[in-house]
Amino acid sequence: MKYRVLIPLIVLGASAAGGWYWWMGQPAKANLPAEETQVIPVDTAVATRRDVPIFLTGLGTVQALNTVTVTSRVDGQIQKVSFTEGQDVKAGDVLAQIDPRSFKAALDQAVAKKVQDSAQLKNAEIDLQRFLPLYKKGFATNQEVDTQRAQVNQLQALIQGDEAAIQNTQTQLDYTTITAPIDGRTGFRLVDQGNIVHAADTTGIVAITQIHPISVVFTLPEDDLLAVTQALSTGPVSAAALANDGTTELDQGRVALVDNQIDQATGTARIKAEFPNQKNMLWPGGFVNVRIQVRRERDALTVPSAAVQRGGDGLFVYVVTPDSTVEPRPVKIGADTGEFALIDSGIQPGEQIVVAGQYRLQPGARIRANAAPGQPSATAQEQAAAQSS
Repeated sequence: MKYRVLIPLIVLGASAAGGWYWWMGQPAKANLPAEETQVIPVDTAVATRRDVPIFLTGLGTVQALNTVTVTSRVDGQIQKVSFTEGQDVKAGDVLAQIDPRSFKAALDQAVAKKVQDSAQLKNAEIDLQRFLPLYKKGFATNQEVDTQRAQVNQLQALIQGDEAAIQNTQTQLDYTTITAPIDGRTGFRLVDQGNIVHAADTTGIVAITQIHPISVVFTLPEDDLLAVTQALSTGPVSAAALANDGTTELDQGRVALVDNQIDQATGTARIKAEFPNQKNMLWPGGFVNVRIQVRRERDALTVPSAAVQRGGDGLFVYVVTPDSTVEPRPVKIGADTGEFALIDSGIQPGEQIVVAGQYRLQPGARIRANAAPGQPSATAQEQAAAQSS
């Protein structure tokens, strides 16, 4: 019974003490200053008009302008290999020598056959000249004259065949000296000196690739094809080969052609660009990005691409108001170069927009504006505009 009385008294006393403490704290709290509104630091830039080149970028494969696998056109033993692997060669340079002795003998035989037949022809022509006076005097028949004339014609045809045989054997002899058919760079040697090669071999002796110049075949969406063809109609279209990081430039060239059909499976068009490749930065089979300039927008209103945000209602930017707060402003983008976004509508030239720190912002948030790296501040822009006027 004793504890039953004490417990309610203890609870009542604790409640009274808590109420008194709360009441005593109210005046002091009421006299405290209101919490200051949080100021958010952000980077800003100014919407500016400028000339902007418009680029299209596609992934491509480097291809040699020409690739030739050099093979033997006759059968024989390789006596000498005259090139070094990885060597640059010119068309006509000697690459290998096949044993020519059997082919030289065949040529000598064909020449000797012609000499023999030429002697017979000369004798037949002399006999024909002898038959003609005898025929006029009646000492030879018409048949004998015709037979002799036919003999002369046969020997003349035989000599023509001998000349063809000489040309053929001379060609076979020439084939024993294997030369480079194009300018280019040799690859790995596929046959060693001393081996027997045949005209029917498919492996070849060496592969030569022409890498000066070199081409890159890349693809672009079919929606971009109109811009490319319009650019080509006005003159050469420049192209830049970029490394996989998308920024390191490997070479400068031009667009050579657009394929004559669109791949229906992927909805893309193939385009070929050619590059001089004087520094050997492009190698056949490699993957590179190709950037081509299709036009230049004059006096376009631009903001840094980082300023454009995507929300539930579409694209927007945070615009800095005169009282140092921000408001989201819907915008329409004409193009995005990766560095600048071209604004079709939504903001005006000279307006200050947020380019970094947007993740902390909400409409009406108070900010402290800092100029983004590489961007002039709003005050600097206004001073420049005043000086120019």
